Amino acid sequence: MSDPTGYQPVFLGKQLKVGLPQTGPASKDDLARLDGSRSYILRYPHHSVVLSKKRKFPWFTAVNIDGASFQPLTRKSLFKGGSDRWEIDKRALSGQWGEELYTAAHSDFDRGHLVKREDPQWGKDEQTAADAARSTFFYANSVPQVKDLNQRVWRNLEDYILKKESATNKLKVNVFTGPVLSDEDPVFVSPVRGEEVQIPGLFWKVVYFTADGKTLSRVAFLMGQKKLLLEREIARPKPTEGLEGLLPQPRFFLNFEDAATYQVNVDMVEHLSGLKFAPAVDPYTDNRPAKIVLKEVELESAERLPGRPGLGFELEGLTLR
Repeated sequence: MSDPTGYQPVFLGKQLKVGLPQTGPASKDDLARLDGSRSYILRYPHHSVVLSKKRKFPWFTAVNIDGASFQPLTRKSLFKGGSDRWEIDKRALSGQWGEELYTAAHSDFDRGHLVKREDPQWGKDEQTAADAARSTFFYANSVPQVKDLNQRVWRNLEDYILKKESATNKLKVNVFTGPVLSDEDPVFVSPVRGEEVQIPGLFWKVVYFTADGKTLSRVAFLMGQKKLLLEREIARPKPTEGLEGLLPQPRFFLNFEDAATYQVNVDMVEHLSGLKFAPAVDPYTDNRPAKIVLKEVELESAERLPGRPGLGFELEGLTLR
């Protein structure tokens, strides 16, 4: 990987700058710096990752998506033999869990891409796009996700943003994604290398876009998996005895624990994640979360990408414009 530039803040335009989310004072000491460097930003083609030193998962990821130059490559075409090849990013060896987490006993979860494999899969040619897509297969970009969520609702939301909105309409979009790293996260039932691993129970996504080239807008989403982790005995509740005065106020809401995906306003994501996002128009102003419902539909052929099947779904209540 030759000196990638990573996420670009002025991707949507010089007057529509969207910088990386800013961590709060309490979180700055937890940023995992690159080995032998003062920087804490892992840069890849078209995207960047910032890791948590304590949790060994990303605080957040940031990706630029260029729908006009999206290359519809298949996942099997990226690696010799057609099988995924995940790697540890040697620039931050102490800041990420690797294969040992995903092969441990009772690890009934996926390597959940935070930057979706296809999001940075764009460029002037297929080689450029393929290199960018392969660069999402670093464990630094991965968080355990229960398969039902990773492979259905959350995936459909990601496909909606990329294929139905960005690629079909040739839009440029910035997407930030991350887990909520809470002290209340449940604990994986199998210690990994002698350590207890807390599995994030809530994930967020913030999307920036412009409909007219002048106004910057943003929308946000949350997905919960805590209930499934506990029900399937993949994780157990973290003991709180003796820590009552130290734990923050509960940051999980019951209506995010039923394995569904919700549209919310960005203020809620900031409250839960402890991050601060670049200002923009937030068209979803309701303080109540709105559950995103999948609807099976037959898309018109004009909505399909050349050579690609229709997405076959619609997200009810989703507001991107």
